[in-house]
Amino acid sequence: MPAVRPVPPPASLSLPQLLQGSAWFPQLGVAAGERVLEEMREVEVATGAALCRCGDTPLHWYGTIDGLLKWCVSSPDGRSVTLGGLSTGSWFGEGTLLRGVPRTADIIALRPSRVALMPLETFDWLRATHRSFDDFLLRQINERMHWFLGNFAAHHLLDTDSQVARALVGLFHEWLHPGSDPHLEVSQEEIANLSGLSRQRCNAALRRLASAGLLRIEYGGITVTDLDGLRRRIDG
Repeated sequence: MPAVRPVPPPASLSLPQLLQGSAWFPQLGVAAGERVLEEMREVEVATGAALCRCGDTPLHWYGTIDGLLKWCVSSPDGRSVTLGGLSTGSWFGEGTLLRGVPRTADIIALRPSRVALMPLETFDWLRATHRSFDDFLLRQINERMHWFLGNFAAHHLLDTDSQVARALVGLFHEWLHPGSDPHLEVSQEEIANLSGLSRQRCNAALRRLASAGLLRIEYGGITVTDLDGLRRRIDG
């Protein structure tokens, strides 16, 4: 797996903590939980490096322990479309494993990230033996599809400020990104990537949202001060 190497002892969230904080792991019995933890590993992905690439054979299900990655599709002429962000607590990659086909998108780190890897064999074993895990996957796929449908409409119907608001709100999705904190350690360039806008247009939109009292632009990140207000911005 290119640009990926084993992680030294973590300085923040640990793999067991990620699992215990997920919606699916606490539903397993003790023996199953011990097997899952034993068979998982974690890697780190450098900024700009790929966790996986379009065309790769799917071998793992992923969980973001720390950092921020983007899910994107690129064309042969170099153009790229970002499908979404993957922040702390996000689990992803199940669709490709279920379909059994090569990956159709790239997963790129927007900043140094630590990612948990569950082997395909463990993933299949959980599906075959634990109904609660299948229920989680069904809910996960449904939530993601609903969000993607909203993104499609947003890019056709929302103004620039609302598109940036939606990218930020997406990082607080209680099911897809359960580990987010009001202070987001994301750069304005990262938000531009997630919103599918140029950096200049994104920065201008962030300043307007800050002037409206919805967020604060700070050194090293952004603090969302009115999440409900951001949500109203994209709903109405």
